[in-house]
Amino acid sequence: MSIRTERVARLIQKEVAVLLQTDFFEPSQAMTTVTQARVTPDLSIAYVYISIMGEVVERKNAFKRLQNITSEIRHALAARIRHQVRAIPELRLMLDESQEQAMKMEHLFADLQKEREEKGEVVVDAALYPHLKED
Repeated sequence: MSIRTERVARLIQKEVAVLLQTDFFEPSQAMTTVTQARVTPDLSIAYVYISIMGEVVERKNAFKRLQNITSEIRHALAARIRHQVRAIPELRLMLDESQEQAMKMEHLFADLQKEREEKGEVVVDAALYPHLKED
């Protein structure tokens, strides 16, 4: 990415996050976070990655709602950044599920740790104690 596309992406990420927390905020809505924004080299399309916390159904409903108001978000974004970019890119919202996947992995590792402790196995974290590595 060029410096210009990176700057525009950061600007869009910041401004969309502010819009979602202010203008398009609903108290009943799950917590949303704009995790990343990428812009095509010609600055015509912005991919905005959104993480939504909550149950699966709640996340899908919240994301569907956001997709339905994408044009309104773009219009509000245009009012905020019109002096900083020539043309407002088309917004494409993407659901970022990396947080949920990380939480699943954490739970799996915790379950494994618990299982090993119940069996009486000695568990050594090789990253913390490289000199105690098992062969």
